[in-house]
Amino acid sequence: MEEIKKSKSSLRVRADKIKKFCCRNLIAVIEHPDDVRNIGTIVRNVNALGVEKSYVVSDRNFLRDDWQEMRGQSKLNDLSASAIKWTFVKKFKDTESCLAHLEKNGFISIVTSPHTKGRKNVILHEADFTKYKKLAVWFGNEGHGISRLALERSEFCVNIPMFGIIESLNLGTTSGIVLYEITKQWRTIKKRKKAAKRQLKKLLG
Repeated sequence: MEEIKKSKSSLRVRADKIKKFCCRNLIAVIEHPDDVRNIGTIVRNVNALGVEKSYVVSDRNFLRDDWQEMRGQSKLNDLSASAIKWTFVKKFKDTESCLAHLEKNGFISIVTSPHTKGRKNVILHEADFTKYKKLAVWFGNEGHGISRLALERSEFCVNIPMFGIIESLNLGTTSGIVLYEITKQWRTIKKRKKAAKRQLKKLLG
């Protein structure tokens, strides 16, 4: 019993230490996933990379409606390596309600999708994600990808350059690569701003 208390205490200390690295107002949105394993993988990526939270658009019952209930789902705990306990997840029944919630709160949506005709398309490492103060990154269904509605309401499509015969990656891998690039940019600019403030303070005496 004492060891369990110590373990929980050390996890809380760790959680408090990494708060400063969290990218606030950055949300990963998973749209109508077919496989609960992909939800677990993305939630794990979200937590590991310091993304603030995750939204899931789904009308299926493999995911509970309330985050506190999700935290108690043993399968989801296993699939996310317990990240579900530490990462806030909100469920929406449909794409429209999720978009409406994001837009009401001032979020800009971008979608991960291969080159889409008639839309602005940006290569991942060439995009500047730091100019967005509130950003929602959408990941589409494993089979048919992002919905037309999400596409139409997005700022642009971001794609990962690929050079093999197979020009596709699974959902978990895609989310890891995209979120890594975005969080890297956000943390870099945050670090630079802090350094500039320190320098200014030093100059002013």
